[in-house]
Amino acid sequence: MSTATEAKIFEILEAVKDPEIPVISIRELGILQQVTIDGDQISVGIIPTYSGCPAMFAITEDIKNTLKSQGFVDVNVTLLNEPVWNTDMITDSGKAAMKAFGIAPPQSLSEQQVSCPLCGSTDTTCISQFGSTACKALYRCQSCLEPFDYFKCHA
Repeated sequence: MSTATEAKIFEILEAVKDPEIPVISIRELGILQQVTIDGDQISVGIIPTYSGCPAMFAITEDIKNTLKSQGFVDVNVTLLNEPVWNTDMITDSGKAAMKAFGIAPPQSLSEQQVSCPLCGSTDTTCISQFGSTACKALYRCQSCLEPFDYFKCHA
């Protein structure tokens, strides 16, 4: 068993990526909320991006497997009800990773136009409020003509 500190567990869990956006960690997305250590037991608290998010099961298993691979065998993952997740919890590095992956990161509620993550144009149109996952909308850039996902803003 490795020696556990909260900082070490947070560092190890940086390797756990969101299964729907594999370039962003659960910390960058704001899902990873807490780590507590009680003897040999590691407890991790996570919050869903929205109620019923199907990725939470996969994320829970990834957390357990990642920690077990580092020698932590008594791992408990809890879905927390608060704080309620919102897109302001996504770090700047997470938003940059989304954009580099081809997903337009969420904008503030005051921003009216979604920028294309591929060419940067703001001449974009919402094709559907339902994208590749429930937390994304499908847009098309009128400049480069490419479709792209926009991660919807949740305040």
